[in-house]
Amino acid sequence: MLSYVIEGNCKIEGTVKASGSKNAALPIIATAILNPEPVTFYNIPDIEDTRITLKILKMLGCKITTDSGKIVISSKYMHNKTIPKELMHKLRSTVILAGAILGRFKEATFSYPGGCNIGKRPIDLHLKAFKDLGVEIEEKEDYIHCRAKKEMIGAKIRLDFPSVGATENIILASVYCKGVTHIINAAKEPEIQDLAKCLNKMGARIYGAGTSRITICGVNKLHKADYKIMNDRIETGTLLCAAAITGGTVKVENANPEYLLNVLYKLKEMGCDIKIGRNTITLKSPKQLHSVNIETTPYPGFPTDMQPIIGAVLTKAEGTSIIKENIFENRFKYALDLKKMGANIKINEKENTIEITGKTKLKGETVSSADLRGGAALVLAGLSAEGKTRVENIEYILRGYENLENKLQKLGANIKIEKVV
Repeated sequence: MLSYVIEGNCKIEGTVKASGSKNAALPIIATAILNPEPVTFYNIPDIEDTRITLKILKMLGCKITTDSGKIVISSKYMHNKTIPKELMHKLRSTVILAGAILGRFKEATFSYPGGCNIGKRPIDLHLKAFKDLGVEIEEKEDYIHCRAKKEMIGAKIRLDFPSVGATENIILASVYCKGVTHIINAAKEPEIQDLAKCLNKMGARIYGAGTSRITICGVNKLHKADYKIMNDRIETGTLLCAAAITGGTVKVENANPEYLLNVLYKLKEMGCDIKIGRNTITLKSPKQLHSVNIETTPYPGFPTDMQPIIGAVLTKAEGTSIIKENIFENRFKYALDLKKMGANIKINEKENTIEITGKTKLKGETVSSADLRGGAALVLAGLSAEGKTRVENIEYILRGYENLENKLQKLGANIKIEKVV
């Protein structure tokens, strides 16, 4: 068990670089399964989620080498079509590998995925899409077996909800399909655009990524390629919010401002001074933050992953703010620990909203991370609190942020990792 120990009352100031995107890295790593030719990836973040994903690929038979920030993956002699259950349960995104294995071998076996407990995240949309592509599915207590007896055929697939994971899985499963696949009501996230760019560089034919209708024209093979993944927009938002909550100023380099506009609009509404460069975002916190209302929606709306982060910042804002979560029903667990630190928060479980009356003095406490983004919110609260804060169970946070404590230390934070015996 690991904990962050934070001495609060600090001011986050300086310049920092954003790492590669966690949410883009996992499906892009999965593309290597589809491609028998060696592929080279750059900017993959060194976090627990990518380590687990690469470990799964090795167990499936892929050869992986790393050198000076690049990862080379060869799946030419990949033989295993079953995702190990014990690793599948560690993070939800492993389900993306199923679409890639199915696309390459027309057969895949896997169990239900794990990950953060932030609400129901069923994979029924994924399985229904696989069936639409001509795949037979056998579900048993411990595993799901997918197999196409003949060819996988392109189809028109309409999603009931613009699920990011389902959209990515359909793309991966459809690359080698005979004919054309249309995804209707597709998710529009930048990470999906990045996945399509990567596959297209390998020779796939994917059109419309970033819109609600994506078209995949089946190809017979993919070729060798190099690809640098996008930078992490959620990490960028987290670092900006670290300055906002502590009254500091930070410049984030390697940023993608256009992918974070709704977050930047809200931070500006809160009184922050924001300057946008081509690949940089600079935020200067005001003397007093102002309250705002936030409602999470699929991209290009306000991202659910930033909701807990902004929730922590709003404890310092003058007035009352209301946050409505429309994506996941269990994403307010962090609010209980913020209350423990002195925040004035009312939780309405029926409406899935919280009401935050800000301008409160947070006090250091021992709190526990229940999920990735909620844990990051508690770190930010600890930076601004009086006294010492211990954030336990940080394994969740380490899944999604590369060297977070080192980056915050360089910006003036007194934060370290301690082992809990």
